[in-house]
Amino acid sequence: MEWTKEQRYRSMDDVTDEEIQGLARLVDQCPWRQTFHIQPVTGLLNDPNGFAYFNGEYHLFYQWFPLGPVHGLKHWYHTKSKDLVHWENVGLAIEPSNEFDSHGAYSGSAIEHNGKLFLLYTGNTRDENWNRHPYQCLAVMDEDGKVTKLDAPVIANVPEGYTEHFRDPKVWKAGDEFYTVIGAQRENETGCVVFYRSHNLRDWQFAGEMKTELGEDFGYMWECPDYFELDGQGVFVFSPQGLEPEGDFYQNIYQSGYVVGRSLDLETGELSHGAFHELDRGFDFYAPQTTVDAQGRRILVGWMGLPEIDYPTDKNGWAHCLTLPRELSVRDGKLIQEPVAELELLRGEKVEGSGVLANDYLPLEGFEGEVYELNVEFSGSSAAEFGVELRVGEGEKTVIKYDAVAKKVVFDRTHSGQAFAEEYGTVRKCSLEAETISFRIFVDASSVEVFVNDGEEVFTGRIFPGKNSTGIRIFAHGGETNVKAVKWDMEK
Repeated sequence: MEWTKEQRYRSMDDVTDEEIQGLARLVDQCPWRQTFHIQPVTGLLNDPNGFAYFNGEYHLFYQWFPLGPVHGLKHWYHTKSKDLVHWENVGLAIEPSNEFDSHGAYSGSAIEHNGKLFLLYTGNTRDENWNRHPYQCLAVMDEDGKVTKLDAPVIANVPEGYTEHFRDPKVWKAGDEFYTVIGAQRENETGCVVFYRSHNLRDWQFAGEMKTELGEDFGYMWECPDYFELDGQGVFVFSPQGLEPEGDFYQNIYQSGYVVGRSLDLETGELSHGAFHELDRGFDFYAPQTTVDAQGRRILVGWMGLPEIDYPTDKNGWAHCLTLPRELSVRDGKLIQEPVAELELLRGEKVEGSGVLANDYLPLEGFEGEVYELNVEFSGSSAAEFGVELRVGEGEKTVIKYDAVAKKVVFDRTHSGQAFAEEYGTVRKCSLEAETISFRIFVDASSVEVFVNDGEEVFTGRIFPGKNSTGIRIFAHGGETNVKAVKWDMEK
């Protein structure tokens, strides 16, 4: 179905309860609803927003279009959790309602100040000729969860030299000052990030462009910027649009990645850093956002999806979910991403097995399922390739393997079930050299997240297999390898 502009930009005030109930019934019939991931009750979810630890709980908002699996009038939807694992749907938090966010409450971030949570976001507007103008807006959530929007934007104009592609403020505090980075596009249609400073979160002064070492030809727009300091180094995360594929890199329609270097110079805007790295080497990952919690951990969540792609759940009136939270650390100039420890709370019944595999599949009793955590370690290997087949059924399998000849980890969803996004390929690879290869894999009803060698690399992908595809097979070809495997059922 082709959605008209009018359908995409309807106010929720014009939607009947019957319509919402009908949408919910359609969603409930979907065989690919997730069990331990944040997903929309109806409609489309995209960027995580306003991720914060506030008042003893984690608060995580996301971009939401309630009425279908398309990008329409965006709202902020609110979820919260005490443990990063069990999430409660709180409901609508920011609704487009005035001249400064008439065409969507776009992405933004949150910070605690004076006992309240301040939500800084981009208000999207369009004129009668459909030309966009963004405003940076502010809403405040009190400790009871009540959200109040300010009447006027806190940054009303795009600075000179930049286009109207100006969005996604990410706020932090350094000393007594607040800072925000905003994704931008120069007038010559190259991507960049600018930053502002404020003493009170309401009055902002333009502080210039962040001066990176990536040059002026690194994509046409940088979305969802996020700057933070970790392990004594400055980390800049962003989502550049317009990178061309390069070997195994930049295979998706849009990318998300980071650079690590010295701390950002808040006076000059200079950031001295190393190479750009992709955050996720899989298929479905974009627009990540981080926060710091009460324990001082830097935690990242991403959108498990991409724009401009049709997904098999669309026909059931919903699209996308968020990734599992990842704890970040820095090692040798790279971010290490590990699943947060709290995910072990979901572990249920356990089975394990081990053996030496030679040109064969390892027979393991009890290794099957739709929703589980699977840890597999391969060592002492002479095999040409070895790995795991997941959600195996008639003509279906998802393959995670190590090609020891090419020294690459491979995620292959060619036969994962219902096909989609094939124009972007069905295989993802990344180079990795190690004596021991470990895969920590989280499988939900329609997703796979693979943490390789304790988070050195991560692959994320949606899959849409048949209900009866529940097999798990561990294999080695062209030689032998030692295998240890542990599987836990995941409790909801």
